[in-house]
Amino acid sequence: MSNITLKNLVKKYGDGFPAVNDVSLDIADGEFMILVGPSGCGKSTLLRMIVGLEDITSGDLLIGDKRVNDLAPRDRNLAMVFQNYALYPHLTVFENIAFPLRLAKGHHDESDIKKKVNAASAMLDLDEHLERKPGNLSGGQRQRVAMGRAIVRDAEAFLFDEPLSNLDAKLRGQMRTEIARMQRRLGITTVYVTHDQTEAMTLGDRVSVLKKGVLQQCAPPRELYEQPVNLFVAGFIGSPPMNFLPARVEGSTLKTPVADVPVSGELAEKIKGKELVIVGIRPETFKDASLGDTQAQGAVRFTAPVDVTEWLGNEQYAYIPFEADPSVKNKLDELDRDLDGEGMRTQLVVNLDARSRIREGDDAELFFDPALMHVFDPESGECLTRDEEEAARIVEESEADRKRALERARQREGKVTGDVPEDAEAS
Repeated sequence: MSNITLKNLVKKYGDGFPAVNDVSLDIADGEFMILVGPSGCGKSTLLRMIVGLEDITSGDLLIGDKRVNDLAPRDRNLAMVFQNYALYPHLTVFENIAFPLRLAKGHHDESDIKKKVNAASAMLDLDEHLERKPGNLSGGQRQRVAMGRAIVRDAEAFLFDEPLSNLDAKLRGQMRTEIARMQRRLGITTVYVTHDQTEAMTLGDRVSVLKKGVLQQCAPPRELYEQPVNLFVAGFIGSPPMNFLPARVEGSTLKTPVADVPVSGELAEKIKGKELVIVGIRPETFKDASLGDTQAQGAVRFTAPVDVTEWLGNEQYAYIPFEADPSVKNKLDELDRDLDGEGMRTQLVVNLDARSRIREGDDAELFFDPALMHVFDPESGECLTRDEEEAARIVEESEADRKRALERARQREGKVTGDVPEDAEAS
């Protein structure tokens, strides 16, 4: 296991286009790092640069404290799990898992190979499939075989390139849990590329959001969600995505298409002199006033016609169309394109409690706490409401959680194998 350090990494192709542009990251030993972003953002290219399948145009890549820019992939001791599994169809599951061990001729005898393969197989629940061929396995089983092959290598780190994208939704959920459990159990540094919101938010200790080859923000999932640095990160993280409303600044009031929002304090100072800002509100921030739920002091109430509703059992969505201010519409359209959107109509998405009886065609009476909204500069995209102290607190808390999870996994592993922790021996 090792830490991985990226220093100002750049990847340019023949036409001079920077697919990865000046990316710097410090990935801690045992950390689960997610690389996420829309199509073409450079996340898979960055992963391939780490493993050695793409040359580095400029910058430095360190594994541990060793610069590996010029090392061949086989000399970097990294284990990669591909999207298409990359299994050998003519070999059994046992031999597929054992393949990297047999490739290192002279380093492992037959008993050692059997021990390592059986240990990986038991961890991934593959014992009854060891004599089968990949063609006779389900997609989830093939993915576990690919993971088993990575496990036996005793690699410095695991690299995953969208490993679950070929699986159906139910299997993705199961495999996500398996990958999380395996990573904690092994305590191995992991870099994982995905475009899936759920994978990014549930698996990662930290998530790196990329846009057009440039790193936008690297932070724990909760910080990305609650304290985004800019409009792009706020729009990319979250499902359904954050609502963006143009707001005209009139004194100490933000006039949005659905309600007037009073502002004060530090935010009022930041928006002074601006004509227009963009207000971001998460769908779950809106509440149905007719349910009688407690409203925060200063809550903003408004009534709006509901166009469509979707009831999902435990929750429901209401869609409220609005007209975007022409002076900010181009910015919102550009953001939509950056986020792989399809230029659908401008609408407010409201995530309502399942108890709500609001239906399409109704005039819904809603409220929200303005303390939970985000405000963005429409030119730079900067988040004007980001709280640096709160962001630092989230980072500290998330790192403590990561270390506790690794320690719990080590303790569980010790109980399973019968090993006695060092501190227990000392006592």
